[in-house]
Parts: sequence; C-alpha cells; structure tokens
Amino acid sequence: MELEIVTLADRPDLMEVFWDLETSWPEFMKHDPIGNAYYNVLSEFSEFVLVCLDASGRMVAKAHSVPFQLGEGELPDAGWDAAIRSGLLTRLRGEQPDAVSAVEIAVEPGLQGTGLSGRILTALRENAGRLGFSELVAPVRPNGKADVHEPMATYAFRTRGDGLPVDPWLRVHVRAGGRIDRVAPRSMVIPGTVEEWREWTGLPFDTTGPVVVPGALAPVMCDAEHGTATYVEPNVWVRHPTGV
Repeated sequence: MELEIVTLADRPDLMEVFWDLETSWPEFMKHDPIGNAYYNVLSEFSEFVLVCLDASGRMVAKAHSVPFQLGEGELPDAGWDAAIRSGLLTRLRGEQPDAVSAVEIAVEPGLQGTGLSGRILTALRENAGRLGFSELVAPVRPNGKADVHEPMATYAFRTRGDGLPVDPWLRVHVRAGGRIDRVAPRSMVIPGTVEEWREWTGLPFDTTGPVVVPGALAPVMCDAEHGTATYVEPNVWVRHPTGV
C-alpha cells in the first residue's frame, strides 16, 4: 500500500478529521484521567503525532507519542500514566525532555492485521530519532492477554517456538526492533463510581471484589459499599533504539 506519513505539525489541517479515526480500545479505557489530559492538549505535541494517509489522502492510521523527562534509572512502574504526566509537566514548566514515549497507535479497522501497525510504529521511532532522541520507549498494552488472573510478569515473557512473544502486539514491537524491558504494573489507573463503570461496561458492579471486564488485562476492583471501582492496568515497557 502506498502511504504518506506526516506529523500534525506539518499538516495541522488534518486535525479536522483526526478524531474520526477512533481507537479500538474498550470504552472504559477512554476514561483514564491522565491520558485524557494529553488528548485535550494534543496541539502542544503536534511534532510527536503522526498521521498515515493512503494514496487518495484518506487517513488510515495515526500514532501518538509524548516527550518527557525520564532521567536515570529504570522505566517507571506507572508506565503510560507516568510518561504522559511527566510530558505534561515538562511542557508546562518549559523544561527540556530527555525521552519520548509512544502513547497510542490506531489503525482503521479494515486494515488491522495487514502490517500497517508495524510500519507506523517504525515511523514513530524514526520521528523520535529525527527529533534528537536516542530511543523510543513504549508502554505496550498486550491485548492478546485473555486470562485476567495471569500475572503480566509471566505473560509478557512467554514466547512461541520461534522465540517471538506469544502476544501479537508485543510481537509487532519485537519484529520492529524493540526489546522488552520490564513490566509497568500500574501503567493505567482508571477510577470511577460504580454508576460510571456500569455505563462503561454494562455490568452490574453490585458486589465488592474483583470484577472481570471484557477487554481488561486485570480485574477491576469494586467497592460496592462505597460506590467506587478502580482498574489498575499493567503494561510492558519496550525500548526501540533510534540510532541517534
């Protein structure tokens, strides 16, 4: 497929159709408060956002990333939330970022499974290198994980006979040159009232304890007596060197 990949900084006019391509994430994941803060100020990070156009100029995929301050030491346990929070604070304070993290890649549903996600992931890494970063890090959501009770520390490092990860999305990252680094055990934290969780999932949320929600990678913890429920999602940090 003939493609053109541009940044939102190069084509700000694409913002008019940018949100027409929705994520395939389940509804409850659209309510991470830290993630939503990033999406609401997306123009602040337009150099780090890619749009993939087909030969007719139609948007078929997009990719988000965010520059942030990592410093020395390991990638954070708080994963996706930590990178975005740091990116927002770094920009607000006018400080210099020293790392860049992938945030999300979305592909038109009819083109999923065609290899397009790997191509735009490579473009995201190359964009990070163009902007002077030595690597792109990614708090990957291994959406092939069907058993919510299996620890991510076990699932993330399971491999097939060819040595590649059993998880399809982790496999895309490894094939693109990424290296699995570590688990981010509280990468996304999504709190809500039981009423909100009922709306997001269609489930009753009327009993205290773990609730298995379709599309979740771990149980949602419900406190029915106090009317709240919280989802803590583990992700997997992957490092992609840019060659810079």
